[in-house]
Amino acid sequence: MKTLLNQADIKKGVEKLAQEITDHYGERPLTIIGVMTGCIIFMADVIRLLEMPLRVGVVQTSSYDGVDRGRLKINSEMMPDITGRDVLLMDDIFDTGHTLKEVLRLMDELNPTSLKSAVLLSKTGRQEVDCSPDFVVFDIPDEFVVGYGLDYEDEYRNLPFVAALEPADIQSVVK
Repeated sequence: MKTLLNQADIKKGVEKLAQEITDHYGERPLTIIGVMTGCIIFMADVIRLLEMPLRVGVVQTSSYDGVDRGRLKINSEMMPDITGRDVLLMDDIFDTGHTLKEVLRLMDELNPTSLKSAVLLSKTGRQEVDCSPDFVVFDIPDEFVVGYGLDYEDEYRNLPFVAALEPADIQSVVK
């Protein structure tokens, strides 16, 4: 695999995002909803840098079987009430955009005061929807990436960096 973003790059990017969030929301209370499971490390690193009152929850989505995209499934049972709240949806990656668009649509129906989105990574040239995140930490090339929460067949989430998998890496993962 080939490293795209090392630990220092990620740390700087997360710090910059936390400052942008602080600049936007100020001291207003904020509800952060993370898209499971890939965002956990990213979200934890960001919320440790925020000083406004926070509520945190998660929504679980699934659309991939290995590297192939399938039908999007959404489970919002672990999400707190967001009615009348400023809400920031955090996800690990913006790829085709279908997940972000659908989760934002679902959340908007719950009447938050405001609704924005932040992603760690945005893949160049993959978008298939008329939706884009409000905050993007890094733009990356169209490669299958793992690490810092992102996985392939539930492997690699624990890597402290983001790497692109080579074809041999994909073939070597035991199912």
